[in-house]
Amino acid sequence: MLSSIIDTIVSYVSAWGYLGIFLMMFLESSFFPFPSEVAMIPAGYLASKGEMSLSVAWLAGTGGSLIGAVFNYYLCYFFGRELVEKYGKFVGISEAKMQKFEKFFNKHGEISTFNCRLIPGIRQYISLPAGLVKMNIFKFSLFTTLGAGIWVAVLLGLGYFLGENEALLSAKLKQITIWLLVCVVAIFACYFAYFRFFKKD
Repeated sequence: MLSSIIDTIVSYVSAWGYLGIFLMMFLESSFFPFPSEVAMIPAGYLASKGEMSLSVAWLAGTGGSLIGAVFNYYLCYFFGRELVEKYGKFVGISEAKMQKFEKFFNKHGEISTFNCRLIPGIRQYISLPAGLVKMNIFKFSLFTTLGAGIWVAVLLGLGYFLGENEALLSAKLKQITIWLLVCVVAIFACYFAYFRFFKKD
């Protein structure tokens, strides 16, 4: 069913050019589990044929990701804490745990937001804790844009150079995803090592 929904959305927005890219990436980054590959890899391929501008496609994709993330952020900003206080006890979230979580995210929200935007399957949901703890919206937007911009650029690059080779494209996407995960782990490790041994609070 989800596949047919995605096909329907693509059929409607693919003809809309950059607006279609923006809308698909908005959905991918907000409440709908829409794969960003569907939007950005074909855009890269069209750019290689001269039918799209690579830079404008990047702006549309990154902009859609940011607006979708901000949408999720404000959902939790206004409604998240109330829901946690009301229903959190049923899933083991006590007030003490919530305070520890808020302290962690207020301290490390920037690096968490940036890194998690590079992880498929998690990238959409990092907006929720950010909104829940009311992270500074400028910082949230900045680090969301940095992380989303890298992911969008990777997908555009794959489409641009490998758009006609589906088998190689799939293999390279898996390899790049693994390397991004390795980079995320390395960044987190370096960050927390610095924070542990050198940062003075």
